[in-house]
Amino acid sequence: MIHASNYKPRCYPFNGTAVSTELDRIQDIKGSLTLNREKIKEVGRDGIVDWRKRVPTLKLSLSQLEYGSMELFNQLANSALNDASLSETDFKTSMIDICGYKTDDNGTFLGTVWYPNLRTESFSVSIGDPEAMIQRTINLTGEDEITLLNDQKYLIVKNMVAVGAASNEAFIISDSGTSYPDPVEDEDNSGQYLHKVVQYDLSLTTATELEYTTGYTYDPALKTVTIVGATEAGDVLKFYWAAATYITGIPTFTNNDVSPAVISADSCDIWLETSTRVYKLQSVNIDVGFTRTDYKEIGNSEIVQRGVKDTVITITLGRILEDYTIEEILRDKAGLAYGKIDPRLFADDIKLEVKLYTDKEKETFAMKYVFTDLSPASLDAGTPVDDYVTRGNTLEGESFLIKSVDN
Repeated sequence: MIHASNYKPRCYPFNGTAVSTELDRIQDIKGSLTLNREKIKEVGRDGIVDWRKRVPTLKLSLSQLEYGSMELFNQLANSALNDASLSETDFKTSMIDICGYKTDDNGTFLGTVWYPNLRTESFSVSIGDPEAMIQRTINLTGEDEITLLNDQKYLIVKNMVAVGAASNEAFIISDSGTSYPDPVEDEDNSGQYLHKVVQYDLSLTTATELEYTTGYTYDPALKTVTIVGATEAGDVLKFYWAAATYITGIPTFTNNDVSPAVISADSCDIWLETSTRVYKLQSVNIDVGFTRTDYKEIGNSEIVQRGVKDTVITITLGRILEDYTIEEILRDKAGLAYGKIDPRLFADDIKLEVKLYTDKEKETFAMKYVFTDLSPASLDAGTPVDDYVTRGNTLEGESFLIKSVDN
């Protein structure tokens, strides 16, 4: 059996120059693969003629404790790991690969489960109650779940930088295990040794997955990949292959003992319209959904275009009713002792910030989620017998920022 402590998750960005990282503070990884197979029958025959095998659909969900780091968001957006600000546009065409390196209870490495070319479908941030640990949930979509076993049990990914040859630049990717293990031939594709080769174009800041023979070739004797097309100085080539061993001296997972274990509800502030901190909140739930437009083409069974046509943000603030400060802010009458609140006149350009700190004294800022141009969507009230009156405010929008700087 494989215990969760022996499942080592890593992610590999498709675009950009960022290196792979382990996935920190993950609480749960759930995957569901639908094979999308369709029975074909015909008149005059009892039973199935055949099965139509369409492109599978993969849904992968990550549950993660909030620990004040943008690292995973930067990887999802294929941005630099030190990027201090992300918006909804950064997630439109970005992709990552996620894999889990698995060791059983006897200490024997079993294999790797690999989810390639994942796109962000939605994410949420939940503060369940005033004593809760803040949690993130990230939902991804893709097409494949690949299991690597036996003499191909390790997924190896190596980034190399082009020196700038006009064409046919060659890269020696392995050294028989001195550092990087040699690729093992793909049993499903005779003569192929690499599962994926991606070229990041530094000048265009775009990445392309290269096709075998037309985009690259591989010489197993020389352990050399030759890029058929042009490369320019600074381009990054990303080589993916399977091997019997891992990279010498490099762990599949490095413990993060520097960042907070978790950020709790008492270590955050909620601000409406920047200048007004909201008190007495009992819960905050943020849901960000991307309406994806990932297209195939006639003559090709793979996804060839990826994008997001709409972003839908829903934020719910729950509180014990003590005053109407939030409603006054929504009505743009905060601090004016205004005598009437009519929801029909609520503003539609509200800004909300969730600021996270590493400590409950709030001396060290960690990061924040910023939502702009929000419009009130609904109001909820509860009056339970022998209890306090509750109030819920729901806001909707489509613009956000995730920032590691407080400006």
